[in-house]
Amino acid sequence: MENRMKSFFEPASVAAIGASHKKTKVGNVVFHNLLMNKERGIFKGEIYPVNPKYTEVLGIKCYPSLKEIQKDVEMIVIAVPAEAVPNVMEDAGEAGVKAAIIISSGFNEVGNKKLEDDVVRIGLRSGIRIIGPNCMGIYNPYSGIDTLFLPEVKMLSSGREVVATARPFPGSIVLISQSGAFGAAALDYMAGHGMGVRAFVSLGNRCDVEEHELLSYFAKDKRTKVILLYIEGINKGREFFESAKGITKVKPIVALKAGRTWAGAKAAASHTAALSGVDQIYGAVFKQCGIVRAMDVEELFDMGRAINLQLPSPSNKTAILTNGGGPGVVATDACEESGLSIVKLSESITNKFDELKARGELIPIMVNSNPVDLTALATSDMYARALKILLDDKDIDGLLVITLPQTPSILDDVIEKVADVAKGQNKPVVACVMGGTEMAEEFRVRFEKSGIPSYSMPGRAAKALYSLMEYGKYLRKAYKRDK
Repeated sequence: MENRMKSFFEPASVAAIGASHKKTKVGNVVFHNLLMNKERGIFKGEIYPVNPKYTEVLGIKCYPSLKEIQKDVEMIVIAVPAEAVPNVMEDAGEAGVKAAIIISSGFNEVGNKKLEDDVVRIGLRSGIRIIGPNCMGIYNPYSGIDTLFLPEVKMLSSGREVVATARPFPGSIVLISQSGAFGAAALDYMAGHGMGVRAFVSLGNRCDVEEHELLSYFAKDKRTKVILLYIEGINKGREFFESAKGITKVKPIVALKAGRTWAGAKAAASHTAALSGVDQIYGAVFKQCGIVRAMDVEELFDMGRAINLQLPSPSNKTAILTNGGGPGVVATDACEESGLSIVKLSESITNKFDELKARGELIPIMVNSNPVDLTALATSDMYARALKILLDDKDIDGLLVITLPQTPSILDDVIEKVADVAKGQNKPVVACVMGGTEMAEEFRVRFEKSGIPSYSMPGRAAKALYSLMEYGKYLRKAYKRDK
């Protein structure tokens, strides 16, 4: 199975069925993206356009059918009308193709189950694994496989070219989505927020390849650190549960389950033919197998960024460090509402704070309770000293650091100083930099580059920290069970 999954992500050769000259056609965009990556030297294999209407596409010899290529083709990307797909699959079977991505729609999602079943039977008989139909396929920045029918740039009516759909840089986050449109928007979000992607997979109708197979594949992938799932329903619940239960012990999974409401479930059924099921069941299954559940799109990526950058924690015992009293109060509420516990500071900690105050290394009027308010007079060095004391304490397992860069005494070196202290500990630290100015955004970006996930609001930071602690608690329980 793993070898067949590899054929999707690292094929030696690809044929684009339905390649076209017309820029508005899906086949044109798919082949253009593959060709560009080959010319850039990212994709090292061979690419073949296939369309009986043309003798060449984008300057490359075009073949009337797969049979005419007469060379090994490991994977095909199909972008032709739905009724033509079975014939393409028959040709693929004869050509020894191992993997097929079916972009075409018009199958089970619109009630055309027989046509989809016919395609599945051909695939089973020929040994061809299938992703789709009704999907966007795969984006793998490492191998140069890009089957997304989304152009990177578009021309506006003014004649100006703009980035239409950005591709994230190579990273360690896998995104698996049942919805192609969600995936497209998600990739754009990741690119805009500096989140690198290991691979993206749009599954569509899932007539063959399912989530649990991809989870198993990426669990053994050295480049993968965290897997994000967007799901509307699961076809093979038992296989998914058993696979995820083993995988979460080595690779974290964060899932956004859509279709929680009756109306949402109905929409999911008409979208990718997904049976949404009872939401409470999904919640229980996720908890049992160690999947961290996100309740909206923002949480999915906030949690994914946190788990990608920080270590999990075995408990929810949390401290807050801030240079503003109000944000500290808001963060306290957010942490408690997220399931975190704001611990009472030990006498050892308060004594250490008092010693530093006496030496003039902390502000005398700072608050010696949790949240720890360094006040608006705090400097970068004070942040580092206080953070070290908090992280060294055995009763604190995670930190939320709020930095208000608007205060005059805080310089941007606070980022590196906080990051340096955090790196010396095995406890998660997340940052919150409130504000919408260029300076606030600069602080958030630099925190991320220093390895600390950073958020614009306390509630988002609290949920991110919760995901690290929830996953850490699961790992601790799983370790005890296995031991």
